[in-house]
Parts: sequence; structure tokens; C-alpha cells
Amino acid sequence: MSTQDLIRQQVTENAVVLYMKGTPTFPQCGFSAGAVQMLKNCGVSFAAVNVLADADIRQGIKEYANWPTIPQLYIKGEFVGGSDIMKELFATGELQKMLEGIAEE
Repeated sequence: MSTQDLIRQQVTENAVVLYMKGTPTFPQCGFSAGAVQMLKNCGVSFAAVNVLADADIRQGIKEYANWPTIPQLYIKGEFVGGSDIMKELFATGELQKMLEGIAEE
């Protein structure tokens, strides 16, 4: 399976996927930590992919969404954005609306 196929599988098989540096319990950068905190505040369960554990995924996810930075959030197979976009959506309540109906933690 190619890296792009693996990423496609991850974002379609999970309602919410966060590509991040580190893990939810041990984020490796402030932006990833902030993204995890926002999702936890929304009360949804999410799949986390540690891009530091796989160089192919780390590069491949940037190509998949044509987005140069990590973290990256996907909801129901759609790319939402990175840390700054997540912050804006969270502050306006849009992120919470996008996550309505998704299983809670």
C-alpha cells in the first residue's frame, strides 16, 4: 500500500483524525498540544497519527492535503486545517458544530 493510500484509509476509516507531532498524552510541539486540547474540550474521540514515528507519513500528509505544516485535522474524510484554523474555528464555535454527532470520548 502506498503512503497516500494509507493516509486515505486513515482519514476515511476514522471520523476524526489528527496528524500530529507526538501522541495525545505526550505531544512533541506546542501546536500539536493545542490541537489535542481543543479536540478534548470538544469531547470527541479521535485517532492520532504521530508523524515523527514515520518519515513517509510526515512527508506524505503534507502532500496529501497540499498543506505544509503539522498538525493537520481531518473530520469525516475532509481536511479541516492546521493549528491556526483550528483555533479560529474553536473560538467561533464552528469546530464544535463540525464535530456534532461524532462519538464522545
